[in-house]
Amino acid sequence: MNCRHCETELHHVFADLGHCPPSNSMLNAQQLEEPELNYPLKTYVCHNCFLVQIGEVKKAVEIFGSEYTYFSSYSTSWLNHARRYVDMMMERFGYNQDSLVIEAASNDGYLLQYFREHGVPVLGIDPTANTARIAAGKGIRTLVDFFTTKLARELASSDQKADLIIGNNVLAHVPDINDFVGGMHVALKPGGVVTMEFPHLLNLVEKCQFDTIYHEHYSYLSLSTVNRIFASQGLTVFDVQELPTHGGSLRIFARHTADTTKPVTEAVRDLLAREREAGMLTLEYYQDFQPRIDTVRTDFLEFLLEQKRLGKRVAGYGAAAKGNTLINYCGIQGTGLIEFVADASPYKQDKYLPGSHIPVLAPEMIREEKPDYVVILPWNLREEIAEHLDFINEWGGQFVVAIPQLEVFSYAPSTNRVAQV
Repeated sequence: MNCRHCETELHHVFADLGHCPPSNSMLNAQQLEEPELNYPLKTYVCHNCFLVQIGEVKKAVEIFGSEYTYFSSYSTSWLNHARRYVDMMMERFGYNQDSLVIEAASNDGYLLQYFREHGVPVLGIDPTANTARIAAGKGIRTLVDFFTTKLARELASSDQKADLIIGNNVLAHVPDINDFVGGMHVALKPGGVVTMEFPHLLNLVEKCQFDTIYHEHYSYLSLSTVNRIFASQGLTVFDVQELPTHGGSLRIFARHTADTTKPVTEAVRDLLAREREAGMLTLEYYQDFQPRIDTVRTDFLEFLLEQKRLGKRVAGYGAAAKGNTLINYCGIQGTGLIEFVADASPYKQDKYLPGSHIPVLAPEMIREEKPDYVVILPWNLREEIAEHLDFINEWGGQFVVAIPQLEVFSYAPSTNRVAQV
C-alpha cells in the first residue's frame, strides 16, 4: 500500500483495530439473519509526509450510498456551530446575491440553509441521495455526486465557479485527497476562499480518540500535512482556527497561491511550530498509540462486566460511528453488556448497530427502561446529551464515557455542570 498523497510505500502501523463492519452500516431485522462483511480497520503513518491513513477496503461509493444514515440536522449543537460559521463568514468576506457558495458533502442542507437566509446563492454536492433529498426539500439546490476534479471542471465550464467552497468533516472522508483538493482549485474563483474543517490529529493522539478511526475516514490530518497537500494543488492555507467540535478540530482558510490579497496569518505559523515541537514530523510520535488504545478497551470492558455481575443495567446513547468503533473493538457482541442504544434520529431507530447488533431505540426508552448507567458514545456531545437526559437523576442513573479514559459522572441541571463520581 502506498501513501494516498505522496505515494511513498507504507510500512508503519499507527493503530490496528482488528476487523469490523463499516460504522454507519446500520442493519434491519432481516439483515441480522444474513452474513455481515467485516473489513480490516488498520491505519498507517507515512514516514515521508506523515499522513495517517487507512486502506480503501470498502469503496466510498458503497459507504456513502442511498441508505446512508447520518443526518447533520439532528444535532442542535452542530446546527448552532453552522449558524455561527455563516455569520462569521458573512461579516468577514461580505458575500451577497452575486456570490456563489458551494459545499462539498452538504448532507441535509444543515449549513447552506443559513447562507440562503442571507440571500446568497448556494449549491450543495453530496453523494448520499437520502440526505440530498432532505436538502432539496429546504430549497437548497443539490447535486447527488462526489466532489471531484472532474465535477469541478464541469462546474467551471458552466460558469459555476465559487466565491466560497466549504467542506466540513469531508477532507478525511475522500479516498483520493489529491483529486479532491485539486478540484477545489479548479472550481474556485481567482479571489475565492476555501474553508475546511476536520478533526485535528494532534487531539486524536494526545487524547486517545481512537474511536474516530473508521472506514469512512480515509485520512487523519495535521495542519502540517494538509498544508503540504494544498500546496501541491496550487492552494495556500492562509489562516487557521482551533475549534472544540469533534473533540478538537481545525478550520483552515485557503486561497489560490497566486492570490496575494490574503497574507498567511501568525496563527498558521504558530500552529505549524506547535505541531513540529510536539514531534508530529517524526515517526516516534505515532508509535506508542496502540498500548493506550488497549488500556481504554480493558478499562471499559472491566466496567461493563462489573455492572453485569452486580445486576446493573447499562444502555447507550448516540448510535454514532465512533461508538461503533469502540463497541466493536471491545468485542461487545451479543453479550447484553449494553442492552440498547437510544438515538434521536428516526432514520436509525428500530435498526441494529453493525457488528454488535445492539438495538437502536427512541430516546424515550431510557425513561421507560430506567438503566443504571447511560454510556454517551458521541463523547464530543457529552454536555448536550447529559443536559437532555438529566431526568436519569430521578432514579439515580449516571453517565459514562470511555474516552480518553473511563469516567462515571452525574449531571446537575441547576448548575449545568457535570460532577465526576
